[in-house]
Amino acid sequence: MSEQPNNPMHGVTLEMILHFLVQRYGWKKLGSKITIRCFNDNPSIPSSLKFLRTTPWARKKVEDLYLRSIKKQPNE
Repeated sequence: MSEQPNNPMHGVTLEMILHFLVQRYGWKKLGSKITIRCFNDNPSIPSSLKFLRTTPWARKKVEDLYLRSIKKQPNE
């Protein structure tokens, strides 16, 4: 298996991304940043994962927000 040290998405699951974004922004702010029903109408991790796994355009928006968000974090 080859390492991908320059790929920030390597080894990161959609569930990990979603937990990170919910912890960082909360559902309300996340729903205003990415306007999809699963973030604004009775949101939950399982229902959001189900939608994102079957909707490529929404998943791309979530992954793009994640990448922008981790760039803003100070190095720990």
